[in-house]
Amino acid sequence: MKKMISFILLASFLLLAACGDDSTGTKEEIIFADPGWESVRVHNSIAQIIIEEGYDYKTDVTTGSTPATFQGLREGDIDVITEVWKDNYIDTYEEAIESGEIIEASINFDDNTQGWYVPRYVIEGDKERDIEPLAPDLKTVEDLKKYKDIFEDPEDPGKGRLISAPSGWEIEPALFEKYESYNLDEMYNYFLPGSDTAIVASLADFYNKGEGWVGYYWSPTAVIAKYDLVLLEEAPFDQAQWEKDKTTEFPPSEVTLAINSDLPDTAPEVVKFLENYNTTSELTEEALLYMEENDIDSDETAKWWMKEHEEIWTEWLPDDIAEKVKESL
Repeated sequence: MKKMISFILLASFLLLAACGDDSTGTKEEIIFADPGWESVRVHNSIAQIIIEEGYDYKTDVTTGSTPATFQGLREGDIDVITEVWKDNYIDTYEEAIESGEIIEASINFDDNTQGWYVPRYVIEGDKERDIEPLAPDLKTVEDLKKYKDIFEDPEDPGKGRLISAPSGWEIEPALFEKYESYNLDEMYNYFLPGSDTAIVASLADFYNKGEGWVGYYWSPTAVIAKYDLVLLEEAPFDQAQWEKDKTTEFPPSEVTLAINSDLPDTAPEVVKFLENYNTTSELTEEALLYMEENDIDSDETAKWWMKEHEEIWTEWLPDDIAEKVKESL
């Protein structure tokens, strides 16, 4: 009996010791999410470099749709999402916070915009390219009704083409509701592109030819930094009207950095860094434009950005960790 008691006590001790190790940070690998756009990849790379070089953790990335990666964060298969556009699925986000599945570690940026854009030359013309204004009185989404011929659908002459977000993106149902609520369905075809790449390819084609194009996009992106676009106006955001028919601006969006709720126990020092992570749309678009113009990946872009903005990211870290990361660059 004494041997049995001793064995039980030893087993209990080992179990408690193991639990104690976890609480001081023994996570082997920190998993980031890639929901499918370039800015999140850049922010992932910045954070991964800091975590790998400064804190000696391994990192990896899981790719998937926004719903799939967010569910992975809730379930613990993913540890970090560096860009959560929470207002696009606010109920699900708040439910995950309230249930204790995830933690909002920081606000990455909150100066972003989204909606339907047109090239500036459509409204103002472009003297250098010898383009006359195509829709000089176009200011609002409602005004699109007057200009369907300017945005003619090449596959259905007589109707305009309004480019949405790809099917499966969280924002797409709201765009479709706007399309119907503004009665644009009477004169425009609602076009679902296959991907973000398809949107950009369409914009580039029409832009280079100086023709009419209207489609959904958002900032921060290399597209907004590269092309001179104008966001079509809508009524100021009003929660009641938004819930009724979506005929207002998109809700003001804080783009957050969210983590699985287990991470503070398994990598507490990393969480302290992530709680300090904060940028702006302008800083993000600067990185995205550099990446596109130099045809490099997000890792090389992150290294460039970190060298350009050492005064920013070093403030997120203790001095000794910042020095380790600087030496690695």
